[in-house]
Amino acid sequence: MSAQPTHIFLVGFMGAGKTSVGRQLAVLLGWDFIDLDAEVERLERRSVAEIFVAGGEEHFRRLERTQLERVCRELAAPTVVALGGGAFIDLRNAERVTALGTTVFLDAPLPELRARIARVSGVRPLAKDEERFQRLYAERRSAYEKAKIRVNTGGRSAPDVAREIAGLVTAGHRRSN
Repeated sequence: MSAQPTHIFLVGFMGAGKTSVGRQLAVLLGWDFIDLDAEVERLERRSVAEIFVAGGEEHFRRLERTQLERVCRELAAPTVVALGGGAFIDLRNAERVTALGTTVFLDAPLPELRARIARVSGVRPLAKDEERFQRLYAERRSAYEKAKIRVNTGGRSAPDVAREIAGLVTAGHRRSN
């Protein structure tokens, strides 16, 4: 068995539950919680959608990388960090978070991810077009699969998924079904 990690980084496609599971997991473990997208929005004083409109995806990814670097430098107490859907795709980001803690891929079937996104108020810039959504999912999946742990969130509640992750990381297991 390996020691309990000091930080957990949740990765996965939009709609996988990174923020809601992350909040629940942090409460269960008694750890801090950081949502990277919320950090970018707070520091930029505008939404992710507004950042995309104003500067495009490349501009957003630069801001995201800068904020992730800052968050990682400032991590002190054990923390659960929910990354944006594209953050782990950047090799520098993936290497940084992998070196600092345990990465957990929250996975779900594509139709369910799409349905979850459709229920959320506000439009996700990269979810507007169905074909692009599917293509992006296919492109990103191999990067997500490099996470240390994979947990299926399909048809499950955030508290249930959080309990599973807490059990896996404290037991030192690699994968979930």
